[in-house]
Amino acid sequence: MNKRVSPIGKADGTTFENLAERVKNVHNATSSVAKGAVNQLLTIRNWAIGCYIVEYEQEGRDRAKYGARLLQNLADKLSIKGLDRSMLSVCRLFYIRYPQICETASHKLEMIDRSRDSINTVSIRNIEKKRNDEICDSVNHKFITPPDVLLTYLSFSHIREILSIDDPMERFFYELECIKGTWSVKELHRQIDTKLYFRSGISKKPELVLQRVEKGGVNAILSVKDAYTLDFLDLDAKDAFSETELEQAIMNHLQEFLLEMGKGFCFEARQKRIIIDDEYYFIDLVLYNRLLHCNVIVELKVGKFRIEHAAQLNAYISYFKDCEMVDGDNPPIGILLCTGKGPKMVQYVLNGMDEKLFVSTYKLQLPDKQQLENFLIKEVKEMGL
Repeated sequence: MNKRVSPIGKADGTTFENLAERVKNVHNATSSVAKGAVNQLLTIRNWAIGCYIVEYEQEGRDRAKYGARLLQNLADKLSIKGLDRSMLSVCRLFYIRYPQICETASHKLEMIDRSRDSINTVSIRNIEKKRNDEICDSVNHKFITPPDVLLTYLSFSHIREILSIDDPMERFFYELECIKGTWSVKELHRQIDTKLYFRSGISKKPELVLQRVEKGGVNAILSVKDAYTLDFLDLDAKDAFSETELEQAIMNHLQEFLLEMGKGFCFEARQKRIIIDDEYYFIDLVLYNRLLHCNVIVELKVGKFRIEHAAQLNAYISYFKDCEMVDGDNPPIGILLCTGKGPKMVQYVLNGMDEKLFVSTYKLQLPDKQQLENFLIKEVKEMGL
């Protein structure tokens, strides 16, 4: 009698451990595919819900009856777990901001609904051309993530994070980098919170900023930014302001400032008084990084970098290392924030210094969008989208 041959590979002579491993592998592989399919359908469902809501708002015969309470009334009528008024609002926004999904959504829904009542899928098909026209009118084709790529690599939880962004180019940036870096939803939220888009825009080499992000963990924390965006301070770069006013503006927006500095930063002191050789000195800001377990000394300058700035900050770092460190602390880090710097001068001044001293610039306005646009075009070509 002939042995039965497995359709998925030879099983003769397998051990129990092999059997368990093969079962685990096929389970993981199929579960992953199934999960991806469910995520895609959930995303398409939410887009279709948004489609129906907008279509009703525009053409519903009794729409005037519900007015501003449409979404709440609809949520009450549906009584479906997860589809409350807030979620219906998100679905509506999703439909409006992602018109390119129309063809893919209508095709997949039609396949599912083919054996049943197809009124809903026909409804989507009927507005497909109009939505394609809207894509042409409202979105630059260079910055559209292909719908199949979007649905395959981003869950709706990812998309929901990105939906809060008004600028289409900024949304595209986070879509692209999220796919490229396989970010979790939590990581995506953190990068949006810390304005990765703007940090990349103001950097002369945005690819280096993104490389630091991709490394993750403590290595990313140790990478002090070359430039910080402090637009939230409400200071105009054209106006004359003092270091004291800059410092006060930071204190007024302390939460935003700590987020811009990076992960794990906590505020410790302002204008901290220290004594060196019987003279008083005052450190602008003292932070502590709970992940690096060290103090971060921040000095603020309203002008360009000068040699004496580095000497001053180096003295403060040495003082903290000698007098302020406690058990469990790592050596302190110093960050000098100024409006401009000559890279060669900074290199020469810092050369040979043992301390962790960084010179960074800050900008009070958002970066030129053309620089970001050029960078995104390059990213798209490299990813083959």
